[in-house]
Amino acid sequence: MINGYCDPRFLSLKEIFNHAVESQFEVGASLAVEHEGNLVVNLWGGHQDALRTSPWQEDTLVNVWSVTKGVTATCIAKLINDGLLDPDAKVSNYWPEYGCNGKENTKVSDFLCHRAGMFGFQEGVPEGSWQDWKKFTERLESQAPIREPGTSQGYHAMTYGWLTGELIRRVDGRSAGQYFKEEIATPLNIDFHIGLQESDFERCADMLMIEMDPDNIKLPGNFMRHIPDFLLPKKLKNFKSALTGGDFHIAFQSRPGDGVDYPNLPDWRMAEIPSANGHGSAKSLAKLYGILSNGCERDGISIMHPDILERSITPYSSGPDTVLFGADIKFGLGYELEKGVSGIGNLSPVFKNKMFGHAGVGGAVAFGDPEKKLGYGFVCNQQHQTRGLYQTHNQLVEKLYSIF
Repeated sequence: MINGYCDPRFLSLKEIFNHAVESQFEVGASLAVEHEGNLVVNLWGGHQDALRTSPWQEDTLVNVWSVTKGVTATCIAKLINDGLLDPDAKVSNYWPEYGCNGKENTKVSDFLCHRAGMFGFQEGVPEGSWQDWKKFTERLESQAPIREPGTSQGYHAMTYGWLTGELIRRVDGRSAGQYFKEEIATPLNIDFHIGLQESDFERCADMLMIEMDPDNIKLPGNFMRHIPDFLLPKKLKNFKSALTGGDFHIAFQSRPGDGVDYPNLPDWRMAEIPSANGHGSAKSLAKLYGILSNGCERDGISIMHPDILERSITPYSSGPDTVLFGADIKFGLGYELEKGVSGIGNLSPVFKNKMFGHAGVGGAVAFGDPEKKLGYGFVCNQQHQTRGLYQTHNQLVEKLYSIF
């Protein structure tokens, strides 16, 4: 069931990947690792569909959810590199209509490190086509923030895409998907897409989502709701506050008409949602982060100066995150850095040392590491319950770092 190449040094990774697929914990998946600019692992296996009738191929694409945020952060970093965007400037300098109803002093960096207080829609996620860009951005630009901008960190699960994507459009004129395609993906032959063409549907795996009711989500520590604050240490007090505060429900609100299968419908696939609907392979993500982790250029094509990347992966915010259960998650300028979620189970992905990138709610993770000159991508199509969400990735990364 497993195909591809694995350098002998990394055979232990292949064993983990093989077990995840052959045990049917993963329906289909791919794994790729670049080291010092060389592709040392490129594996794929399993199936693209729930009935296991369509084998996973090397060029199979899958929706990687919030892994898309790291790709979008790379676009933002390139715009900073090119002098078109200043992370310390007010958003209203580039998007004048946004500066109203308490959002006047929001900075670009607030968007990027989840401190804009705009992690959801005040009146619910707009109905209709996901491809109606203006409907989403105009709703966000006119509403009041949920929290005062700049004062707290709350993960902008979906809204990050429309907020940062509109910034890209305002300063460059192109959509985020078009910008990434023309400036990065096509020149560097990276098979990743924010907004799929219909011609790519035939090689796209189904995303097998599970029903997740935010009101009944089972998390380690739910019992802490009933423990008085004065009995809890600071981290657990933050966890309890986030559990009872309701920000998670706002950030992950769903639309009543959307079934669990909506990520596999043409409207979602063809939309450009730079926070959540990027489609790609593990190989494409390992290549992108491999380039970033090895001087930010390849074959004479530069994405940005390394100093700009270093600035982008410097922590701008470190929690507690009011959406993600009070976790001390660190964010740079759009990149996810060290994780601070409870270590119980596999609720959160392993992020440590100089790793920068992003994880997705479907279990996919991609990152780079400039110290070890690594680019890594793991993608899959079976979403798991919270306690097993990042199980395969966590096993792979712990083994990968034991090799170096």
